[in-house]
Amino acid sequence: MAVDPMLQPLVAGFAIEAQEVIQKVTMDLLELEREGLENDALAKIYTRLGRHLHTLKGSASSLGLQDLGDIAHRLEDALAPLKATTQKMPRPVVDILLHGLDLFMLRAQAHADGRGELLPDPAAALAQLVAAAPPPEAAAALPGGAFAQAVPPPPPTDAGVQGLSQGAPGVPPSPEPQGESADAGWRVSARQVTSLMREVERLREVRLRVEERSRELERVSTLLAKQGLLAETAEARTLLSGTGRSLRTDGEETSDIVDALEEGLKAITTRPTRTILEPLQRMVRDLSRQLGKEARLSVVGAEVSLDRRLLEKLQGALVHLLRNAVDHGLEMPAEREKAGKHHEGALTLRVEQQGNLLYLEASDDGRGIDLQAVRRVAEKRGLVTAEEVARFNDNQVRDLIFSEGFSTRSDVTDTSGRGVGLDAVRATVEALQGRIEVASTRGQGTRFVLTLPVDLGSSPVLMVRALEQFVGLPMLAVESTQLARADSLRLGKRRAHLEHLGQLLPVVDLGARLGLRASAPPAEGQPMLIVQSGGKRVALVVDAVVGDRDLVIRPLPSEVRDVPAWQGAATLSRGELLLILRPDWVVSDSEKVTVSAGSRRALVVDDSLTARALHRASLEAGGFQVHLAASGPRALERLAADTYDVVICDLDMEEMDGTELIARLREKKETRTLPVILVSAHDSPSARERGLESGADGFLSKRECAAGRLLAEVLDVMSRRGSRA
Repeated sequence: MAVDPMLQPLVAGFAIEAQEVIQKVTMDLLELEREGLENDALAKIYTRLGRHLHTLKGSASSLGLQDLGDIAHRLEDALAPLKATTQKMPRPVVDILLHGLDLFMLRAQAHADGRGELLPDPAAALAQLVAAAPPPEAAAALPGGAFAQAVPPPPPTDAGVQGLSQGAPGVPPSPEPQGESADAGWRVSARQVTSLMREVERLREVRLRVEERSRELERVSTLLAKQGLLAETAEARTLLSGTGRSLRTDGEETSDIVDALEEGLKAITTRPTRTILEPLQRMVRDLSRQLGKEARLSVVGAEVSLDRRLLEKLQGALVHLLRNAVDHGLEMPAEREKAGKHHEGALTLRVEQQGNLLYLEASDDGRGIDLQAVRRVAEKRGLVTAEEVARFNDNQVRDLIFSEGFSTRSDVTDTSGRGVGLDAVRATVEALQGRIEVASTRGQGTRFVLTLPVDLGSSPVLMVRALEQFVGLPMLAVESTQLARADSLRLGKRRAHLEHLGQLLPVVDLGARLGLRASAPPAEGQPMLIVQSGGKRVALVVDAVVGDRDLVIRPLPSEVRDVPAWQGAATLSRGELLLILRPDWVVSDSEKVTVSAGSRRALVVDDSLTARALHRASLEAGGFQVHLAASGPRALERLAADTYDVVICDLDMEEMDGTELIARLREKKETRTLPVILVSAHDSPSARERGLESGADGFLSKRECAAGRLLAEVLDVMSRRGSRA
C-alpha cells in the first residue's frame, strides 16, 4: 500500500506517536495480568485500553493507512468482550494483543520509511489474529487456565511483514528520525526546552523590573525638578538624567533579546496546525463515501502555530469529533435535500488563539442532538436513573454524550457503537487541563468547542481597572479604545448601546459584569474598549486603562479552572497577581435569559471575586439565573429590589458576615423563609456549628463547592423549604 507523497512526513510523525501509545498499551496489558487488582482499577485500565486502540485506529485511517486501521479494529474486537468483566485479562488474550501491536508497529514503521508498497496484504495476518481471538462468551466466562487451553497459539510477530527487520520479541522497533546523519543537529528533550523557556520567562520578568525602575527614576527626576533649578541639585539631576537614558537603552536591548529568544524557541517547539488538520479532509471524504454520505471539511485558522506536543495529543480527539459528526451528525443526501439542505454536509474546524487560550471549534450542519434519544440511552445503559434525568436541563442532557460507554448505536461498526469516542475526547481535553462544551439545535447541527491553555511564550495583555479591581484582557481581543460620549450612546430601558462604525454594540459595564456594582450607563469621558471574540463585539466600560504588558499567562488552579470568566493569571513586576479575563465571557450576552421564564433565581453573596465566579458557574450549569453581590449590604439592596429562590452566602465577610445577613433576612416577612446556604473557607466543626445555629439551611466548605457539591445542596435545601426545586 503506497502512501500519498504529501502525507509521507506526517506518516513518519504518526509512527513515533504510535510507538508512544503502544508503549502505554503494553504497560497496561502487563498490569492486567497481575493478581489482586481492585474492580475499579481493572475497569479504568480496560477503558484506557479501549481509548488507546480507538485512537490508533482513527489516526491511521485519517492518513489513509487502512491496513493499520484494520489491525487496530481487530484488536478492539479481541478486547471488547472483556471490557464489561471485572476479572484480570487471561494471558493468551494478552499474547494476542501484544502480537497484534507488534504487527501494527512493524507495518507503521515500514510506512514511515516509505516501504509501504512492499508490504504484503495483511489479510493473512489478520486472519490469524481473528482465529486466535476467543469467542465473546469464552473470553467473558472462562477462567484464565481453561481459556489458555481453548485458544490456539498466537500469530508470529512477523506475520505479514516479511522483509522487515525485527528486534527483540515483543518489542516494536524504535522509529529513527529521517535524515539524522545528513542533518548535523542535536537531540533535545522536551524537559530541556521547557527549562530554557522558563529561563526566558525569568529574563522577561527582569525586563519588567528594569522598566519599573526606569519609571521610578523618572519620578525622582520630576520631584527634583519641582524643587527648582538649585545649584545643589544640578549635578544630581544630570547624573539621574544620564542614568535614566542608559537604563531605557538597556531595557530596550533586553526586550529585543527576550523577543529573539522567544521567537527562536517557538520556531523549534511549534508547528502550524495545518499539519494535523489537512489530512483530516481526506479522512472525512473517505468516511463519508464509506457511509454513503457526502461531506466537505472547511478549516479556518490553519496557519496558527502551536506546541508540537499539544498538536500530537489533539490529533486523536479531532479525529473522534469528525468521525462522530459524519457518522451520527450528518444525514444521508436524500434526507438532507428533503429537509431543504444542500446534499453535501458542511463540517468546519476553526482554530483561534487568544492570549494563553486556544479555542478549537468543530461544527456540522447535520440533524443535531436528539435529547430524548440521549435520555433513553443514558437511562437504558444505567448512566443515570429516570429520576435524575427527569431533573436535567438541556445542557446537562447534552453533557451525557461524553459519558463512558455512551453510544446511541445498538450494533458495532467500523466507525462507532463501542461507546468509545466522545468520552475519549473529554479525557484528552481534561488531561491537557482544558474543557469541552457542546451546543446543538435540532435539525440545524452541532458545535463542539475545546478550550485549552497554551504554555509556550508570552502574550500582550491590556491591564484595566473596575473600582479597585485590576484585571487583564488579551490584546488580541481588544480592537480599539475610546471615551464615552453622550452623542454616540443610545440608552434603552434595559441596556445601553454604542454607535461604532455603523453598528450598535451592546455596552457592558465591567464592574457590574464582575458583580462589583449595579449596572449603570457610562459617564461622559469614561474609558470604553471594543472587545471581540467569536464574531461578537461589545463596548466594555472600565474605570481606567492602566496600560499594556507582555505577560506569561498561567492556568488557574484545578479547583477554579472551570470558572468561565477567567482564562488564567499572570505575575506583574512586583509579584502582584493579575487575573486575565476570557474574551468570550466578556462578549457573551449577560442580559440574555438562557433559561425559561419560570426558572429558578439565586443570589450569590461573597467578597471574593473568584468564589462568586465559581458559584455562578455551578448554579448556571443547573439552570439557575444568578445574580451577584460583593457584600452583605449590597445583597440587602438586591433583595429589596428583586426576588430570589435561594441565597448562597460567605460566612466570613468584612462588611457584614453571613450570620448577620441571615439575622437581617429573618427579621423581614418577605425573606423570613428564604433558603440560605452558608459557605466557608473553614471546614471546622465550630464553623459549621456557628453557621447552622445562625439559621442557615445548609453549610458547605469552599472545598466541597469546588468539588461540585453546591448545586446538589441548593436543590436539596430548596426542596426542604418547599421552593421551586
